[in-house]
Amino acid sequence: MAAPTVTVARSTGRAPTALGGVGRVVEHHWRWYRRNWRATAVSSILQPLLFLLAFGVGFGALVGSGPQAAAATGGVPYLVWLAPALLAMSAAQSAAFDSTYPILSGFKWQRIYLAMSAGPITGAQVGLGVLAWTGMKMFWSGAVYVVVIAIFGGVQGPGIIVSLLAALLTGLAVASLITAFAATVENEGNAFSALFRFVVIPMTLFSGTFFPVDRLPEWVQPVVWISPLWHGTEVARGAALGTWQLLPTLGHLAVLVGLLVVGSVLVARLFTRRLAT
Repeated sequence: MAAPTVTVARSTGRAPTALGGVGRVVEHHWRWYRRNWRATAVSSILQPLLFLLAFGVGFGALVGSGPQAAAATGGVPYLVWLAPALLAMSAAQSAAFDSTYPILSGFKWQRIYLAMSAGPITGAQVGLGVLAWTGMKMFWSGAVYVVVIAIFGGVQGPGIIVSLLAALLTGLAVASLITAFAATVENEGNAFSALFRFVVIPMTLFSGTFFPVDRLPEWVQPVVWISPLWHGTEVARGAALGTWQLLPTLGHLAVLVGLLVVGSVLVARLFTRRLAT
């Protein structure tokens, strides 16, 4: 009797398409998120809400409506002036948190990235898929935040939708750079403490979020100009208030897009290098 025919399936070593591999990584994160979204609700939604209540409603009541306050906020209430900047700040902070220890965990502790790259998904697709998922999370959280801002009277017009897109671009620019850095961390993540202390927190406080940058000492202002959050805040606030100008806005967008491109290239290369070892 003839022996039965056995068909052996062999991996091609790559996903059918580049977008297909990225999509599978996004699908993995979505399946986890829809079962465990409550674990991230505090950091992604509640924390920005607390910032809005503390600074926009609480501190905003102390700002007043005198000539100096009107000159600083462009004649609009402080809450309206602050809301789009908080949207950008929330995206940047969420990007920083999601791009540090969770990335290290995927390499070192849970090792899910190694499992993904053991199949037909390449290291570059894993990294870009992680970045795409981070952007999707930021967009959903930002959309909820826009609704909350509107409820508290912080929305002046439909420009807040463009502010949401500007915040998303800002968050992706920050996420790409920090994700690339996280892909190089081999220890227990000690470098992340310094990153938050000396980069993320100063960026949050001194990027024009809570007060105009021109109120800072002149020698500090050039340092602020390199902050992705400052560029994102300028675009988001200009869109929400209808005060943006073409050339400065294009300059801000060019910086953010440039950072995102550089960060994405680094993510693809560093994920590939680490998952190949």
